[in-house]
Amino acid sequence: MNPMTPRGGARARLVTALAWLVTALARFGRRVADVIAECNYAQRRWTTLMTSPDTYRAARDKAPDDYSEFLFRTSGALLREPAADRRTKGQPVG
Repeated sequence: MNPMTPRGGARARLVTALAWLVTALARFGRRVADVIAECNYAQRRWTTLMTSPDTYRAARDKAPDDYSEFLFRTSGALLREPAADRRTKGQPVG
């Protein structure tokens, strides 16, 4: 047997330390993925708002005067609404 191989309690401590390290790395990876997902959502939302024709109108809260103006206002990207089960879990619209 190799004298450098840990025995008994030392092996258990090594396994515990490795399990803790793997758990910590997984937790960190999830946090990084959450930050990236939030940045992605913010970027898509900002792009949708900035490219919307209503953004540049003086009276954007006023209803359109005719059907052609309505079509022009809704010509931008439309938000996709998540399914009901995802909305209850807190997924944002868009």
